[in-house]
Amino acid sequence: MATTAKQLDSHARIRTPATRTPSASGPVADRMASPRILFLYAAAAAAFCACLPAPVSAIRKGIGLAEPILCRRTVQGRHLISDDNGYVCSALSVDPWSRCCPRTGARFSCQGCNLDLQCCNSYEYCVSCCLDPSRTNEGDVQKLKVAKSVTAGTYTDIFDFCMGRCRHSSASVVHENAYVSDFHHCFMMQQNSSGSTESNCGSRDCGSRLAGINVLLGRQGESCNSVCGVKGQSCVPSKLSELNKCEILQKYMRCKSGCFPSLGPDQPAEVVDEAPRNLNPGACLYMQMDERLTCDGSHQHTRRLCPCA
Repeated sequence: MATTAKQLDSHARIRTPATRTPSASGPVADRMASPRILFLYAAAAAAFCACLPAPVSAIRKGIGLAEPILCRRTVQGRHLISDDNGYVCSALSVDPWSRCCPRTGARFSCQGCNLDLQCCNSYEYCVSCCLDPSRTNEGDVQKLKVAKSVTAGTYTDIFDFCMGRCRHSSASVVHENAYVSDFHHCFMMQQNSSGSTESNCGSRDCGSRLAGINVLLGRQGESCNSVCGVKGQSCVPSKLSELNKCEILQKYMRCKSGCFPSLGPDQPAEVVDEAPRNLNPGACLYMQMDERLTCDGSHQHTRRLCPCA
């Protein structure tokens, strides 16, 4: 049966798969469009970020945890502690974090201290009393040497000075095995254990300032008016300040127990050997305030050094 050309053409169309013409919506088009879309996203993101406020680039200071306050403290006593704030407490009550004493007691306490001698019967209270700015001047402390040696360093601060000065020294013992007094922890502004102290008065300067003055050592219990009167002279009040120095006291007196600042109308003077132990027998005493020096002062246990003319 003959097949017509029209039928052959229809069979060929069925058997031969139709060729697809690529369209714009296929995978190729997707691949071509993806970089363009990414670029648009990036541009939009950049425009959005440009609208935001500028970030803060500076670092703020003073924000954060405060540095802990740590106290320095004494370590000599078994039961008591004194910190560098001037408080005394029991060793068990010290704050474990700050190492400070509780601020509940008296600050700069001078419990058990003889303020005339500037000595205490307890090391910790000696340090506490010494830290009082009204008794110890930081500027003067930093000029003092730790020892007599020329190469010795100076004290770094008041606490360093007080811890060192309140320990026992050769001036606080007698016969090397007994204390001179119950008040054997002293914080006087003394240069070293021999009793010398820094003075602005050189030997030549002091000699010229005392020209025409007869320096006399009185008897026990005498005032300078009496001492000078026995010689037919008068006490010169304006010259008492020239004698009110350890350098001068040690020149005319033994000062075997040291030279200490004190407060008393009988000074400058030396405590007699027969005086009660709590008065520090053998010690030389000078007045801390020159304006209080007087010619008529006396004490039953001291011998005065007097300027007569």
